[in-house]
Amino acid sequence: MRQPFTETSGIARHWGFEDLAAKGPVQRLTLFTGVPVCLITGYAETRELLAHPDVVRSPLDGPHRDTMMDDLINRTERHMLGANPPDHTRLRKLVTAAFTRRRIDALEPRIREIATGLLDQMAAGDRVDLVNAYSYPLPITVICELIGIPPVRREDFRQWSSVFVNATMHTAEEYIEATTLMLDFVHELIVQKQQAPTDDLLSGLIAARDGGDRLSEDELTSMIFLLLAAGHETTVSLITNGVHALLRHPDQLELLKAEPDRLPAAVEELLRYDGPLQAAIPYIAQAPIDIAGSRIEAGEVIVFALLPANRDPRKVERPDELDITRPDSAHLAFGHGIHHCLGAPLARLEGRIALGMLFERFPDLRLAEPERDPVRTPGLLMNAIRELPVQL
Repeated sequence: MRQPFTETSGIARHWGFEDLAAKGPVQRLTLFTGVPVCLITGYAETRELLAHPDVVRSPLDGPHRDTMMDDLINRTERHMLGANPPDHTRLRKLVTAAFTRRRIDALEPRIREIATGLLDQMAAGDRVDLVNAYSYPLPITVICELIGIPPVRREDFRQWSSVFVNATMHTAEEYIEATTLMLDFVHELIVQKQQAPTDDLLSGLIAARDGGDRLSEDELTSMIFLLLAAGHETTVSLITNGVHALLRHPDQLELLKAEPDRLPAAVEELLRYDGPLQAAIPYIAQAPIDIAGSRIEAGEVIVFALLPANRDPRKVERPDELDITRPDSAHLAFGHGIHHCLGAPLARLEGRIALGMLFERFPDLRLAEPERDPVRTPGLLMNAIRELPVQL
């Protein structure tokens, strides 16, 4: 008889999301940063508010703004994730012109090649940390090749992006230093691509046009900043969290190995069960909104808690169980509304390839320390496992 392993993520427990969600889909609390917020934990309420015209990005989203120079703010925050219409509409249209489905689909052979090389390296030992050996190098290599970043600078980008994603866990000095170093390099790269374009995303973004409109250099550097921070860190967690969940649910893993055609559905269920984001970047209400028996006042900061929303029992039966046979693994791991993740198709592609090839190559893969829950990276946004020792 099936005995489901029904854990919620360590970060969800740390933040008390479970207890808050049990009290209702709309709660108020003060973040560790001292900011009072309206926390949304319900699936339906999250979808409704993310598509609501009066729920917008706050102009004060960026970290360490009180110490950052205007030049750095302009060069990092003029991307579509931090914009509202009509600026968002314009930016997304230009970026979409370069970040096409054709470009993403064409990456599949190269992603498989990268995965094969990493798996070959892993095979040299009996035990590895999956994050450092596989989950991290696969997506960082993909996103760097996609953008057009030379291999010799990829470790730099790993260090910088770690600071960007967990900005509130770093001092202003650390954040500004990492930001400055990355921006200086990206500026040099833009100049190179302007003079000698190649078949990569940065060259495509430079060339993107909508009539006479084009991306400014501040918008280009901001988009690269966004892609590096969001374009690989989330995929690292998709792979790592997914492997961890499957190894904790051997019945589901055996079913997937026996029926590999279930892989696309399995990826969706893994995104629902233990997705890479515990919360979305904060929004703000620009007018009063009534929802779920509560009123959100104009000016209130809204935080969408994606982990509990994806396990909302009003939406999902047996929400704390992993079940790759669910007919509908509806989730909000990639957001909703106008800010729905543009890179979702790439993340799904990498997830399917990474998981499928890993378990095909190492069918006896298991947790090296099954008695220990993995340590999650502290922070508000990311739901990331720091390391995952596995036995091959």
